[in-house]
Amino acid sequence: MSICILAIESSCDDTSASICVEGKIVSNITASQAVHAAYGGVFPEYASRAHMQHILPVVDQCIKAANIQKEDITAVAFTRGPGLIGSLHVGLSFAKAFALPHRLPLIEVNHMQAHIMAHFIDEPIPNFPFLCLTVSGGHTQMVLVKDYLSFELLGETKDDAAGEAYDKIAKIFELPYPGGPLIDKHAQQGNAEAFQFPFPATEGYNFSFSGLKTNVLYFIQKEVAKNPSFIQEHLTDLCASIQFRINSILISKLCRAAKELHIKDIAIAGGVSANSGLRQLLKEAGEKHQYKTYVPAFQYCTDNAGMIAIAAYHKYLKKEFTSQEIEPIARWSVDAI
Repeated sequence: MSICILAIESSCDDTSASICVEGKIVSNITASQAVHAAYGGVFPEYASRAHMQHILPVVDQCIKAANIQKEDITAVAFTRGPGLIGSLHVGLSFAKAFALPHRLPLIEVNHMQAHIMAHFIDEPIPNFPFLCLTVSGGHTQMVLVKDYLSFELLGETKDDAAGEAYDKIAKIFELPYPGGPLIDKHAQQGNAEAFQFPFPATEGYNFSFSGLKTNVLYFIQKEVAKNPSFIQEHLTDLCASIQFRINSILISKLCRAAKELHIKDIAIAGGVSANSGLRQLLKEAGEKHQYKTYVPAFQYCTDNAGMIAIAAYHKYLKKEFTSQEIEPIARWSVDAI
């Protein structure tokens, strides 16, 4: 019988299901939630309720898109954490309920590990060991990937993650939520050298974006006090300048780690890896230092069940199953196996 895994992702505000057959993603369906825009960020209780509304139709559509029957499924995978505890509970509860009557094994997946594993969905795939910079709304981490299920956390953000910095600075620029993609859109029309923002000093391979965010806030307050139309008049240049600063911080740390650890394969993953400026800087770094660079396909950068499925497939091969007594984990280190 073929290995056929149904995977569920519900860590934040995207409800996603995927079918993986013998290590190949054959369907990947995601329902996003628009309800949070009015609050300028994810409202946890509303996210949980939306997951409950979306999960059945999303799974049904996913199974139909894969052209399989429920009886073909041999395991059920789910995101155990990290994430919003209520949202995680919805996905985990569905996985348990689906697996129990069919007597299927359950596979728990670390969300951050799954972002890294997205690199093994499509060709080309990186060679071990490789470095992966995982950047999302809630996490910024530098990880040494030794094997499919072997990770070493080298550094992480000590305050705001890169994605948080983008969204909070977008608020300062009076852009609607989610602001990160809008900064990227405006930045493509702006001059990245128009404004100079500081490069935070952090030890090792760690990151810090809180001070940068505060510096941008004070700068904008000062300029708007002199010219109330300052943001509107300079929006594209502001976006381009701050995007360059955040991305240059990320890529400089990645390249430093690659040089010091003698790694030639480097990768980025997570929602912020969809940022055009970050992708461009990674490409330029690869050409300059002769690194092989990797970025997942766009649909596997943001939160999605395809990355959960591919991680679960490799856990299935090692028979790493869990029990019906499992509970979600809101905070869970990427190197916890």
